[in-house]
Amino acid sequence: MNNQNNQAKKSTLSNKAELLKLAGPSTQSVHINGIANPYRSVGEPIVQTATYQFEDVADLCAFQEAQLSGDDHDRIEYGRYGNPTVNAVEKRIAGLENANDALLFSTGMAAITTTLLALLSSGDNIIITDDSYRRTRQFCEIYLKQMGITTTVVPMGDYEAFEAAILPNTRLVISESPTNPYLRTLDLERFVAIAKKHQVKTFIDSTFATPLNIRPLDWGVDLVVHSATKYLGGHNDILAGVVAGGSGTLKELRNALGIFGGISDPHNAALLLRGIKTLGLRVERQNQNGQAISEFLEGQPNVERVWYPGLPSHPDHEIAKQQMSGFGGVVSFTVKGDLESTSRFIDAVKIPLIAASLGAVETLIEPPAIMAYYDLTTEERLAEGISNNLVRLALGIEDAEDIIADLEQALAVV
Repeated sequence: MNNQNNQAKKSTLSNKAELLKLAGPSTQSVHINGIANPYRSVGEPIVQTATYQFEDVADLCAFQEAQLSGDDHDRIEYGRYGNPTVNAVEKRIAGLENANDALLFSTGMAAITTTLLALLSSGDNIIITDDSYRRTRQFCEIYLKQMGITTTVVPMGDYEAFEAAILPNTRLVISESPTNPYLRTLDLERFVAIAKKHQVKTFIDSTFATPLNIRPLDWGVDLVVHSATKYLGGHNDILAGVVAGGSGTLKELRNALGIFGGISDPHNAALLLRGIKTLGLRVERQNQNGQAISEFLEGQPNVERVWYPGLPSHPDHEIAKQQMSGFGGVVSFTVKGDLESTSRFIDAVKIPLIAASLGAVETLIEPPAIMAYYDLTTEERLAEGISNNLVRLALGIEDAEDIIADLEQALAVV
């Protein structure tokens, strides 16, 4: 009788799992890969512990044997190697990304640096696209160089240059989609085909898209990374990063994380899990705001140019339409004039907060020339593709008409 009950339960769980794979974004954000806990609590418990006990030496030996054999098991020895609250987040994100596994880190940069250090060796070469996060490029070009790993930078969207840059020792290609700050969107099908042809792994930063607007793994990408600080957390109150992908590579990365130590604590993980449950609602609103506000900005006389994948004027609009279910909540644009007029405009807005980051409920605004490239001269910024009159607007969940009215009055001072 018990066996029949167990089989019925497995069938029910299987049906629910299949149902959730076909469910909408908000349903998936709330339910996919939810983990039963011993307390039957609706909210996942925060397991605040640094270490885990064993019943006796035989229990410890059984654990160690399972470790050596590579068997999957739920036991944890020490907090640096895992935590039930952290594991709950990892399973939820793996479900959203259609990944075999996911791994949570203390920050997005910890996720990127740990992955690169774990997968690369001295003498290897990597390729990165130029319109990528500055800190990622700096890590590759400065710190990996010190370890004998070379980095080749290729123009975003130039697939001929990408293929031509692949060397016999090229192991990995890194890019973003959409990119920061110009929202360039990769043709993932073409990108992956070139990489697979030359047996090169692909590593995509999908922070701006979220798993709801695009799932790079579905297009054949090997690894996807998110700064979970942004849309996944959604409230500007945590730092976290996550990598998702195949189980083999993720197992290698999990071992590296246990050594490098860039883990997320359980309280942080609980806040992230709570944020993920509203991801569908927030991203839907931010997609709507991004489209409405980019269209408004494109018609303003004091705006020179707008970058948003949902606009036909964006260089990757057609690719974005084919691949993405929404175009995100970040809009970049240049205002007429110089850094002084741009500063006047930003100072004149009332609702957006002048702050770094993106993807949360509050709308944030920044001049990248000052926020991220203040240490460079104007000429050096231009060489990086950053003009003094560039503005990045990271939209929250406020009403679009309120943001539009605010931007309109602020543009009048340019």
